[in-house]
Amino acid sequence: MKKALLIGCCLLLIGAAALMASAEAVETLVGKGKGFGGEITVTVTKQGDKILSVEAVGENETKGIGTPALEKIPQAIVAANSTDVEVVTGATVTSKGIIYAVNNALDPVNYPWPIAEAKKSAEPTAVTAAKVYQGFGLSNLHRLGPGSDDTGTPVYSWNQVMAHALFDDEGRILALYVDQLEVATPNYDGEGMPHFSGFPGQGGYNWDVDHDAKVDGKTEDTLENFEAEVAGWRTKRERGDSYRMGTGTWRDQMDTFQRIFTGMTVDEVEAWFAKYCSDRNGRPLNPATTKEQDLAKLATLTDEEKAMLADVVTGATMSLNDSHGNIIEAIRKAYENRKPLDIKGAASMGLGLYSTHRNGPGVDDTGTPVYSFNQVFASTLFDADGRIVAIHVDQLEVATPNYDGEGMPHFSGFPGQGGYNWDIDHDGKVDGKTEDTEENFAAEIASWRTKRERGEGYRMGTGTWKDQMDTFEGIFTGMTIDEIEAWFTKYCSDRNGRPLNPATTNEQDLAKLAALTDAEKAMLADVVTGATMSLNDSHGNIIAAIRKSFEGRVDINLTVE
Repeated sequence: MKKALLIGCCLLLIGAAALMASAEAVETLVGKGKGFGGEITVTVTKQGDKILSVEAVGENETKGIGTPALEKIPQAIVAANSTDVEVVTGATVTSKGIIYAVNNALDPVNYPWPIAEAKKSAEPTAVTAAKVYQGFGLSNLHRLGPGSDDTGTPVYSWNQVMAHALFDDEGRILALYVDQLEVATPNYDGEGMPHFSGFPGQGGYNWDVDHDAKVDGKTEDTLENFEAEVAGWRTKRERGDSYRMGTGTWRDQMDTFQRIFTGMTVDEVEAWFAKYCSDRNGRPLNPATTKEQDLAKLATLTDEEKAMLADVVTGATMSLNDSHGNIIEAIRKAYENRKPLDIKGAASMGLGLYSTHRNGPGVDDTGTPVYSFNQVFASTLFDADGRIVAIHVDQLEVATPNYDGEGMPHFSGFPGQGGYNWDIDHDGKVDGKTEDTEENFAAEIASWRTKRERGEGYRMGTGTWKDQMDTFEGIFTGMTIDEIEAWFTKYCSDRNGRPLNPATTNEQDLAKLAALTDAEKAMLADVVTGATMSLNDSHGNIIAAIRKSFEGRVDINLTVE
């Protein structure tokens, strides 16, 4: 009898527990994470400790590469009832972004969103100077290879090194921040590599979807794919832990070089490179090398210098100047472009790149479309409250060579794609096609010039692009990025991103102006005497680049006496 009662009680308890579990409310949670192309949003449905479903949305993830993870990772999480799942091969960054987003939904305290906005160093060394100069340098370089894919089609890429530097009166580097964008043809088998297939109409390019060194087909020859590819470009710092090298990540290695070069002049940086790096590949000499050419160079060094190099190569082995990019040249350009600052100091510095595609303007006289991509670079200094102390914005616009604007940098696609219609004399009439050669590929990239570098040659309705950007920089100094975005929303046209002109006759703009005070209208009237260009349209998103410079900022602890 007692045994029967005991069994009965146990059954009742089990039944009660099951009833309680079934009675638990079904929760719907939303979480966010950072994917390869931008923000990923997940919707998680759970009941008690059981994950019932996961839906992931990442509109900017690369089609065919990142997008499979949007389906597979949620399925794996539900099956395992855990976020401890394997990433999808070829979509590591997207996979990790989904996993983080689910963790954010389930445990927002330990997985916050947004992820820590500032990349803080442990204890930044205090820097003091009597005078400070700010410079930005961009180095563009083509690359042939590495090699070709399994069908014999060559791999190509271009590499852009960006250097944001602060100098003292003697030209010594006070602070340095370098980043790089490498964009390859999609038949390159390296996972996470940003790619470009050429422009719509050029037939796409061989595509190694799963990075197994075997071509799986061709990329879609569509405007949508062109847009998605450009939106998916990520710098080597943005690629973060997914871009590992022999010694740490690219970011880790670049941080090592930045520490070495701080305190040097650019001449001294170039001398250091010439003395301590291999003439074969531009990498720091490794005292353990067996290469005869490197051994001959090492033989001229003292034991102390060799010991220094042995320490360097524990943290940095990558090249400072090879076909992957010319870091030394970018630092030199930052010095040559430097401008004096009237500031009391800065708590952090940032460098943001934002890339967008452009369809048009229109077509040439043969009906062939004009395309371009636009890259906005924002170099910023912030105070401890996130207010801009100094800002320098530049932009590179690269168009197909049938664009009829004189001085526009152009790109014809990769060798083997047939070149592109070319309006040589910019008279609105196509004169032929560009040469479909590796030499022309190299020459075009070498000729790319930013809008500031184009100087007086790039005139707009009100002054030059440089003059107009200087006006905006003056307005934004002293603001936080949130305040800049609020200024843009309030005072710029919803049609084209340009500052509202009180003299406009456009009804949509007039409606927006009607909400402003007379003082605000007077301010805008003053603004448009010096700046009328858009801050966010198909020519480039300046606001987004400034935001990225803030999100990627690092501490510098600078005081100007």
